[in-house]
Amino acid sequence: MKQTALRQSAETMAEQISAVLARPLYGFWLYGSVVLDDFHLGWSDIDCIAFSEDPITEEQAEALLTLRQTLCAQHPENPYFRAFEGVIVNRREYKNDVFSRLVYWGTSGQRVTDRFCLDPFARYELLHDGVCVCGSGDRSLFTAPAREELIAAIRLHLDGIRRCAVETDDSLYSCGWLLDIARCVYTLRFGTVISKTRAGEWALSERIFPDDEPLKRTLAIRRDPLRYRDDPDTKAWLRSLGPTVQRYTDVLAQALEQTR
Repeated sequence: MKQTALRQSAETMAEQISAVLARPLYGFWLYGSVVLDDFHLGWSDIDCIAFSEDPITEEQAEALLTLRQTLCAQHPENPYFRAFEGVIVNRREYKNDVFSRLVYWGTSGQRVTDRFCLDPFARYELLHDGVCVCGSGDRSLFTAPAREELIAAIRLHLDGIRRCAVETDDSLYSCGWLLDIARCVYTLRFGTVISKTRAGEWALSERIFPDDEPLKRTLAIRRDPLRYRDDPDTKAWLRSLGPTVQRYTDVLAQALEQTR
């Protein structure tokens, strides 16, 4: 994580969570694109998980629920606070996989819940590449996913793409499906998890997909999303990507069949 302003934003977020909890965090971890040198403002999220020392009270949870919005209002010049996604959870509850109360921040909103499951890709990233911004760097909190878990997660992802990406809209995430598929194929091939950009570059070099041009264009957008986000030609192309995504998904389905 090379960007100083981003790092400072992560430290501020951890400090503010600690202030609400009235006790320093056991640990505040970043993972995903932000630690894999693949964070691109205007596209990427800042994936995080915060571990509290004590169970989270109802009052604390309500304050934490809208902390992102509070920080955005206090620092309107900061583009990072709105991008944080993840959970704030008691470390003992996380280890025992039984939750009384935790706070979830997602793309479409936030909620207080008593259910949480970290997907195998995230578990792999935290264990191998996660960065502890503050508190204990206790990596024993994270367990490596078995290969069978990664394969099951990929199968679920494939099913989701089949359902949700038959037609696409003009958001950048429409071409992001292609990078997701490339990363899944890479993980099936090598059993490891890498960044989406690296996976796309690998797929191009290995000619994994029958039509490279959509993936080349996707990588160009990924590297400079703010340039393309409001471009009319790009938006029209994104809306047309449904059939392309499904063709790429056919390649993933074939790779899954070969793992049996």
